[in-house]
Amino acid sequence: MSQIQTGLLILLLTFLGVVGYNVYLHETTPNEISYTEFVELLQTDKIITLHLKGGFVKGEDISMREFSSFIPDVPSILPLIAGKSIPVTAEKDVENLAGFMQSMVPVFLILGGYLIFSRMQKSDKSGFTRGKSSSFHPITSTNLTFNDVAGISEARTELVEIVESLKHPDKFSTLGGYIPKGVLLQGPPGTGKTLLAKAIAGEASVPFYSIGGSDFVEMFVGVGASRVRELFTEAKRNSPCIIFIDEIDAIGGKRSGGNASGSNDEREQTLNALLVEMDGFDSNQTVIIIAATNRPDILDPALLRPGRFDRQVTISLPDVKGRRKILEVHTKKIILARGINLSEIARAIPGFSGAEIANLVNEAALLAARKNKNGVELSDFEEAKDKISLGLERKNLVINEKDRRVTAYHEAGHAITAKLLPETDPVTKISIIPRGQALGLTQQVPLDDRYTYSREYLINRIKILMGGRIAEEIVFNHQTTGASNDIVTATAIASRLVCEFGMSTNIGPIAYMHEQDGFLGGNTATKPYSEKTAQLIDAETKKLIEQCYEETTELLTQHNKFLHKLAEALLVNETVDGEEMDIVHHCYINEKKIEENFKNKRKEV
Repeated sequence: MSQIQTGLLILLLTFLGVVGYNVYLHETTPNEISYTEFVELLQTDKIITLHLKGGFVKGEDISMREFSSFIPDVPSILPLIAGKSIPVTAEKDVENLAGFMQSMVPVFLILGGYLIFSRMQKSDKSGFTRGKSSSFHPITSTNLTFNDVAGISEARTELVEIVESLKHPDKFSTLGGYIPKGVLLQGPPGTGKTLLAKAIAGEASVPFYSIGGSDFVEMFVGVGASRVRELFTEAKRNSPCIIFIDEIDAIGGKRSGGNASGSNDEREQTLNALLVEMDGFDSNQTVIIIAATNRPDILDPALLRPGRFDRQVTISLPDVKGRRKILEVHTKKIILARGINLSEIARAIPGFSGAEIANLVNEAALLAARKNKNGVELSDFEEAKDKISLGLERKNLVINEKDRRVTAYHEAGHAITAKLLPETDPVTKISIIPRGQALGLTQQVPLDDRYTYSREYLINRIKILMGGRIAEEIVFNHQTTGASNDIVTATAIASRLVCEFGMSTNIGPIAYMHEQDGFLGGNTATKPYSEKTAQLIDAETKKLIEQCYEETTELLTQHNKFLHKLAEALLVNETVDGEEMDIVHHCYINEKKIEENFKNKRKEV
């Protein structure tokens, strides 16, 4: 019988007990009559016994029927009772604790049943109780293998030894080596850390305990440490096995070192229990601990030392080859149209994690099904990518013709700057269809994955971001708020170029800020500097942006006709891809050559 069924049975028995108790009280409690009826019975000599207690009276009538009644004024009724030959008993009016407790029995029964049931539900969800370790339920088979994990071949190769050590432990102990006790999987979200841990368990065919770091955290001191001990006791009993702790940073953060407030006592006790248990395995107990985290920078050093987590495997975002392999795994579950080039799709989604690629394939399949197609086409993948990256198309948004033209020239300014400048990523798509919070987009896809960026690339990136605002100024002679996000991004690039990358000529190769080792982003550390240095940094950042602004203005002014042609193409078609932009550019070049030839002939004449 499961815990849920047991809990329901307890609630049913509690309900039946309350109903039975109420029936018993109804049968044993005397019939209550009014004061008028009591006086009438007394005057007509129909009462044979009486018992007085405070303002209440109980007795029996001549029919041997018990009754009770409330007397508002006891002294006034005593002369009437004295004139009758009725046996009368009395007692002091003290607080009847037994009666009160008797009336609270149903409440206690209901409350007790609810507490037992809620406790069982909590234990069933978390897998933990304060009692026996039999509450743990390991996964005996995950039905996953390394064939289900793609795009992280280096990490997979590193973990093959873990599987071999679980299958053939004597192979390593014969040469004097020992099996690693722990493996820390670190990397950005969605890269397959949990999937890889399940694949290890599936390959090794051993019990697999999967617990979240937050499952150990409770408001009651000592509960987390107790749960750690219960978990490891059960794991040792089922050795060899794997313990997987997801998001271990919830309990494995650096200890405070002298924090007198006691706010972190529970978490630190849990961490201490984990450290002790990881050191407490015997030689005949093969228990591998695998943990996953996005924040290895905040973990306690005692947790990362050899002997606990012997290996730290970094799982990075997949490269173009890895993305193609992940696409191959997930597209096996859907029907693809003929001629689909997965390499082309993989190249168009740089920076996508494994989870995002799985979501891309699913969204493409849903879009194809919505259009009643027989297979998922390339256009479905492109639409799914735009939906994931930029949001849904806002088809019901009504934009007036003036704002539409401004958006067209704005996006054309971005695209032309990217087209004409060297050391930039090629433009693959320009659109003035609103998506998410944006009224338009200019999409660039690198030919290859980039791991380092040159100064020229970063400077040109600032120019591309400024191209939209400058195009508005050249054509309409005014500015709009549509460039606000471009300006924020350009300022951030310029600040990092000066303060982090050391690419400023006046300041030199000095880092005044740097990113920390976390994989979640947004963690920047700043080096202390003086007010004079702050002014120098501000001046250098402003100088870079102004220089880029002036050079981009000159570039777009020189190619003003190209700007108009591309904007008009956007106003007609709403979306222009890279090939169509090349056609517009060729037309512009040919017209420019014809004009130059015409001018030269006029000079000759």
